[in-house]
Amino acid sequence: MTTDYTLYLVTDRSLMSTKTLGEAVEQAILGGCTMVQLREKDSSSLDFYQLARGIKKITDRFHIPLMINDRIDIALAVDAAGVHIGQSDLPAAIARKIMGERMLLGVSAASVREAVQAQNDGADYLGVGAMFPTDTKTDAGLVTKEELQKIRRAVSLPIVAIGGIKKENAEELCAVPVDGLAVVSAIIAQPDIRQAAAELKGIFWKSVVNR
Repeated sequence: MTTDYTLYLVTDRSLMSTKTLGEAVEQAILGGCTMVQLREKDSSSLDFYQLARGIKKITDRFHIPLMINDRIDIALAVDAAGVHIGQSDLPAAIARKIMGERMLLGVSAASVREAVQAQNDGADYLGVGAMFPTDTKTDAGLVTKEELQKIRRAVSLPIVAIGGIKKENAEELCAVPVDGLAVVSAIIAQPDIRQAAAELKGIFWKSVVNR
């Protein structure tokens, strides 16, 4: 089954405009999100597990893959679609060994070297960024569009652009071409999450048609 990376929601409960994360995720999916990554940096293992179980019920209902940020144990415990790891997490090759071949493995990359290494280590897709300044990951260095182009030429993996992406700049990235946009606040923090997701997805597909 082919994975659709078009509009990839990364959650952040501190930013959500809804009362519950479940409501935010459901509205985002109804607006057109094709993947969801549950990101919980400050939760206990028990809280993360319980939250993941609840979110997976929603993503399963809509047949949307649920990715877990960093925590392979949580992903395995809730039978998530996969795990997304950064450069400071477990090496991708080790993560793949633990996870096996069945689950998706996403890896953050900000350079050609990191991208090629991730591909060699068994990644299924790359999250490349930060493409623009972002408040949700203040320690992330910026990746130029030129570097993104170099990464695109260097690897055959699907690429999801991430970092500060919003309606006003999304079209700039779609010409590279990338396989999807990973978005946090431009969806989850908006008063109308469903509408925000739909608008971003529309921008992406309009750009794909015009490539």
